[in-house]
Amino acid sequence: VPMPRPESFENPPMYVAVMTYLGFGIVTLFGYFRDFLRAVGLEKCHIAREREEQKDFVPLYQDFENFYTRNLYMRVRDNWNRPICSLPGPVFDVMERVSPDYNWTFSLTGKTIDDVINMGSYNYLGFAENDGDFLKTVADRTQQYGLGVCSTRQEMGNLAIHEELEQLVASFLGVESSMIFGMGFATNSMNIPALVGKGCLILSDELNHTSLILGARLSGATIWVFKHNNMQSLERLLREAVCSGQPRTHRPWRKVLIMVEGIYSMEGSVVRLPDIVALKKKYKAYLYLDEAHSIGAVGPTGRGVTELFGLDPSDIDVMMGTFTKSFGAAGGYIAGKKELVDHLRSHSHSAVYASAMSPPVTEQILRAMKCIMGLDGTTVGQARVHQLAENTRYFRSRLQEMGFIIYGNDDSPVVPILLYMPGKVVAFSRAMLKRKIGVVVVGFPATPITEARARFCLSAAHTKAMLDQVSTTHFELDS
Repeated sequence: VPMPRPESFENPPMYVAVMTYLGFGIVTLFGYFRDFLRAVGLEKCHIAREREEQKDFVPLYQDFENFYTRNLYMRVRDNWNRPICSLPGPVFDVMERVSPDYNWTFSLTGKTIDDVINMGSYNYLGFAENDGDFLKTVADRTQQYGLGVCSTRQEMGNLAIHEELEQLVASFLGVESSMIFGMGFATNSMNIPALVGKGCLILSDELNHTSLILGARLSGATIWVFKHNNMQSLERLLREAVCSGQPRTHRPWRKVLIMVEGIYSMEGSVVRLPDIVALKKKYKAYLYLDEAHSIGAVGPTGRGVTELFGLDPSDIDVMMGTFTKSFGAAGGYIAGKKELVDHLRSHSHSAVYASAMSPPVTEQILRAMKCIMGLDGTTVGQARVHQLAENTRYFRSRLQEMGFIIYGNDDSPVVPILLYMPGKVVAFSRAMLKRKIGVVVVGFPATPITEARARFCLSAAHTKAMLDQVSTTHFELDS
């Protein structure tokens, strides 16, 4: 089995951590001061409040929960939700907007900022494109089937292309069977409750995505969290689960399910899959692998983390992934043994109640997957997989040479670059947009309070010149 590539989670110098806490402290103090001014009527309050005639009701909006939104997020809100008015490929056009009231409301100026380099989309293989030659099959399918299905798969919405895609996904992943869903988030949140329930135990990585957390909570199973990618922490919990059983009764757990992701989208780290598979076999647990960010994006032929580590896909009980990233479409899949998929067809809420996947979306996924597998008679897909790996290595090594603290694995196309201080985070995003580079910045509560960051997502569609421009601009800003 190939050894996992090195991962880096370097700590900041002490003064940076101190300055970060100090920055948040000052902003919080000013927040309390502003709230006082609003309370005495010296400053206008824009936030949602109870109507006068409902003052004696239990409040619908908790006032303190809104403190962060009101006093911290509003100052920097212009860095998010920027409207885009072109194809979100490697470059895009952003609509210019201004705020007359410090980010509470925005109005568009009518101008656009053209050709902004897109460093924030999960367009790993560049399949979010509008090339007429590539999209001909999608146009043909839309002519044939229309845009919407308006029914569930169990009723009138089961199309031939849905069946075709399920067979293709199974052969792409090297498993017996697969099932597709119209929404990536719901693939996790609606299917986990169909697999585990009361009396079952879920062992969840602490950095798992919200969709996994929601699915686990909806299932009613007991959830224990292990430290990120930490095998000692996972084994300790597994041992305790096997030895002690359920609390109070000490009956054995009905099922033990380990839940991990292939690539963690906030840290850029890759799961330690060979170690987890070894532990799963040793303790006879099940393994649920979410490959939202890794399918198509890693592995010599784009088949995800199982291929990256040279593992047999049958070692993973539940393989889940989305079509929203590498495939430039929407929806998700669950794949594995035929018995698993047959069970989900009749028990999963998103299979029974949700509308079937739209035909053009289905065809787009078929087109992209055939391209990656080389079934379209070209080597375009493989060239994109290799280009993404090359871009990832090049960009990460450039940033490391420049001395930035970047997180994650050498193979990960998600590159978080740590900025720490709240003031620096927003200044960075605004300055990059001025220089025609669109970046996503992430801070508390999506990250720990001392680990605010910018997150670059690389794409096979990025040229070397674009990556050079981004890294040199970044270096100029920082120095």
